[in-house]
Amino acid sequence: MSVNSAPVRPWAALWAMVIGFFMILVDTTIVSVANPSIMSGLGASLTATLWATSAYLLAYAVPLLITGRLGDRFGQRRVYLIGLTVFTLSSLACGLAGEITTLIIARVFQGLGAALMTPQTMAVITRIFGPRERGSAMAVWGVTAGVATLVGPILGGFLLDGFGWEWIFFINVPVGVIAFALALKYVPKLETSAHRFDGLGVLLSAVGMFLVVFGIQEGEAFEWGRIWGPVTVWMLIAAGLVILALFVVWQRVQRGEPLMPLVLFRNRNFSVGSATIVTVGATITSLGLPIMFYFQLVEGLSPTRAALMLVPTAVVSVLMARPVGTYVDAHDSRRVSTIGLGLVALGLLGYAAMMWAQVPVLWMLVPSAVLGFGNSFMWGPLASITTFSLDRSLAGAGSGVYNTGRQVGAVLGAAAMAALMQGRITAQLGAGAGGPGEAAGQLPEALREGFGIAMGQSLILPVSVIIVGLLLTLCFAPRPTRTHTEAVAVAAK
Repeated sequence: MSVNSAPVRPWAALWAMVIGFFMILVDTTIVSVANPSIMSGLGASLTATLWATSAYLLAYAVPLLITGRLGDRFGQRRVYLIGLTVFTLSSLACGLAGEITTLIIARVFQGLGAALMTPQTMAVITRIFGPRERGSAMAVWGVTAGVATLVGPILGGFLLDGFGWEWIFFINVPVGVIAFALALKYVPKLETSAHRFDGLGVLLSAVGMFLVVFGIQEGEAFEWGRIWGPVTVWMLIAAGLVILALFVVWQRVQRGEPLMPLVLFRNRNFSVGSATIVTVGATITSLGLPIMFYFQLVEGLSPTRAALMLVPTAVVSVLMARPVGTYVDAHDSRRVSTIGLGLVALGLLGYAAMMWAQVPVLWMLVPSAVLGFGNSFMWGPLASITTFSLDRSLAGAGSGVYNTGRQVGAVLGAAAMAALMQGRITAQLGAGAGGPGEAAGQLPEALREGFGIAMGQSLILPVSVIIVGLLLTLCFAPRPTRTHTEAVAVAAK
């Protein structure tokens, strides 16, 4: 409920927040296109340049459990605006960076700003939209998440070709200012709860998440070997998992208010949806790597033209979002997300088959469109059924858990795909072929068939992962006739 006297305008608030949400998600992929230009412009090593992306993803993923709860305590609107301010100012600092160390530090603050913003968007939707209007709203939120990861490379290519790498960061400044003004005007101040701050829970979750995410993210760079002397990547991941297990135990036994209320997981649909979003995050992040390498190294497309091959995905996703959301509002939609995940798997299989067969490149617009239908049936309906019956007082905590799952899945997917691509290239072309990052321009004709097959084989990974997610969605219970809030209101009469 709003604490303002002015009436809440839910759709105006949603669109105001979607602008900022879209911007921070674009930044998860846009820098990958600019890495060569950044490395050259700042005179940096490849490892240091890649840390500009790693630092952002690490600072984004680790605090999400905490920042979701901060919104419940201090107000989603306030925390969102603080995060947006941090993100916008650090974007300016990124563009002005004269050395790679400065850029990496600025990217850390960008990630922290994004972590403050993301859970608030989903939590505000849960609180200001009625349960039977939330499907349409979640459809917009979900498609924004899906499309943003595809738009990043396209936008990055245009900005690099026209202005230079600095402008992939400078573009955020005017967008951030506009997003701030719109959020200040349309996002309502919502009632807060006097939560106690779970200090030990914050420490355990932050350290555990850092070790797991850092270990997975940097494992490929260190070839899953040693990092510092006797310390290995696997030891970091194992230590992180142990600490996260201690975090869960602490959430159960402590007498105060937990950072992550385990009561969330008594809700079957929330548990199923939170597990499924991990597979979705892993799939969406990993699928772009082999597809982009195929377009550029086998078909000889420029980075910008290669990214434009994904335009049907973005266009279909946007056009279908509202109709799918309207259907979700009016029906028990637990099987809609199942259809969406199935369509994503079908689109990826289409890409893989076409890579193996070396079909004319324009035919690949067809699986791109199929992915668009999959996105529209997957993101919004999945978020809607997951959060439908959550108590509004748990909106921030639930959003933090859900978005943490998505980000951890993204890190897992990227790391696994990098390792698999290397393995399949070696299998097809021989040990001396090198990794995908070592190639530049179109490959010699003798190598194209083997490389294309390797990229098609690599797509079996996201196909397999999304099928696991599809099977998980079969465990969704029927949508309840009343939400928790509605049931409490009826019982009180």
